[in-house]
Amino acid sequence: MIAFLVLIILIIWLVAMNIKIVPQAHAYVVERLGAFYQVWDVGLHFAIPIIDKVSKKIVMKELVADFPPQPVITKDNVTMQIDTVIYLQVTDPKLYTYGVENPMRAIENLTATTLRNIIGELELDQTLTSRDIINSKMRLILDEATDPWGIKINRVELKNIMPPAEIQDSMEKQMKAERERREKILQAEGEKRSAVLVAEGKKESAILAAEADKEAKIKVAEGEAEAIRIVQEARALAIKMMNEANPTEKVLTLKSFETFEKVADGKATKIIVPSDIQNMAGTITALAETLKK
Repeated sequence: MIAFLVLIILIIWLVAMNIKIVPQAHAYVVERLGAFYQVWDVGLHFAIPIIDKVSKKIVMKELVADFPPQPVITKDNVTMQIDTVIYLQVTDPKLYTYGVENPMRAIENLTATTLRNIIGELELDQTLTSRDIINSKMRLILDEATDPWGIKINRVELKNIMPPAEIQDSMEKQMKAERERREKILQAEGEKRSAVLVAEGKKESAILAAEADKEAKIKVAEGEAEAIRIVQEARALAIKMMNEANPTEKVLTLKSFETFEKVADGKATKIIVPSDIQNMAGTITALAETLKK
């Protein structure tokens, strides 16, 4: 009875030990009698005791492999350290299990050699400014190389590029000189723009002043012309009224004396009076008749 109970317990233990539950985003590679049998997906599975064995438990989620810095040499013989980050995912558990021994170690070595080959074709400045190109080339090469291993390379990133200390100092000095040059250019452009604005302001001010002076002179000239016109119209009207009144010689003589009176009120020191004032009156009469006609 004791032996039977021990046997029953042993059978129950073997059954319990061979009931496998595969969790989400995992896969189990099962071997039967040492040979590949099948891949268990998510769910409940039963393995035959002693005959079946779970060879490898694989995570099907996307994995991140952060490799240590690798020494590389550029085309212009500059040695630097570059560390990479690779995002990968297992697509075929069978190939992943039997394709290569230690897949992550193989990917690390493949990444280092690929990186050296790509950087060896670039100069230092190109390496620092061509990260996207390097990432794309490495992803294509690694994805093609790892396809027989059941691995998909989703993304490759250069995490850090570390040139030698003297190169970094030289680059910092160069950047500082470039910033100072740009500052001087901006300052010169600002001063130039300021001078142009000042000159344009003076030009516009001079133009406005000239236009204002021109307008003032035009207004003055128009005023003088208008005054002359009014005076001439008044004189013409006076002569017309005089002609219409048909003045006698005595009236004309009187007007002549009034004219001499106005002349005498001026600053002239000498006044020559015609001896034949009567003839002057006649002359004025003839002039009046001419104007009338």
